[in-house]
Amino acid sequence: MLGNILQRLTGGVEKAQAAAFPHVDLFHWSPAGNRENFGDHLSRVIVTKLLADHQHLLDEETDASHTLLAIGSILHFAQDHDVIWGSGVNGKIAADAHAFSSLDVRAVRGPLTRAFLMERDIMVPEIYGDPALLMPTLFPDRFAVRTRSRYVVVPNLHDIDIVRHLGLQNVVSPMTTWNRCIPDILTGELVIASSLHGLILAEAYGLPARYLRLSEEENIFKYNDYVMGTGRGEIEAARSIEEALEMGGMAPPVFDAQQLIAAFPFDLWDGVER
Repeated sequence: MLGNILQRLTGGVEKAQAAAFPHVDLFHWSPAGNRENFGDHLSRVIVTKLLADHQHLLDEETDASHTLLAIGSILHFAQDHDVIWGSGVNGKIAADAHAFSSLDVRAVRGPLTRAFLMERDIMVPEIYGDPALLMPTLFPDRFAVRTRSRYVVVPNLHDIDIVRHLGLQNVVSPMTTWNRCIPDILTGELVIASSLHGLILAEAYGLPARYLRLSEEENIFKYNDYVMGTGRGEIEAARSIEEALEMGGMAPPVFDAQQLIAAFPFDLWDGVER
């Protein structure tokens, strides 16, 4: 518990600079070493765009201070009364490391996260979806599919060294800035990824995607949570590029973008004008 709090306040996460007035902190995880994992960074991109579309900014006074957790497997960092919109449980983290007893949940990544929270007597609406699925809705003219290769490979950050060792081709690093990573992903006819957000961004833009399991570093929980939250069963993994090409893409996701947007906690900002 103490370790989670210290990490939330210091290393490995982004927390807005303390302000002298009530405000909303957007919390997201970042790798150590002053780097960004593009999927986690999309939390700031998406929340910033949603707020701007509704005439708000992160950097403004609100009726009360809150912490918002959106994209990422970051619920073990949550504290009592935090607001949850689209984030999920990290299967690598022990259940007893989740120290909260009360959360304001508006949406979660998928039904596995919902069940985890409901078992702790936390009410969770049946509104599912990783907010990265909203990218084509929020930025309708920003990115387009422009296929140039039979496939691209998007490794999880823990699999980058494995990909290098294997000498795989058409690799898109998840450590690339978000606005370069997304168009690079959209150049493959098939997106083969161990990066969860590599899969999500491909499917958001209508490209077929296949999960590539290169190591046991990442728990399967988050992948199942995502695919089950988008109308499918448990995820089926390929173990090689050849197997991924043979399997092809997963069944396309079923997702209601407007429902997830409607669940966003705009009320945290709107209260000042009432």
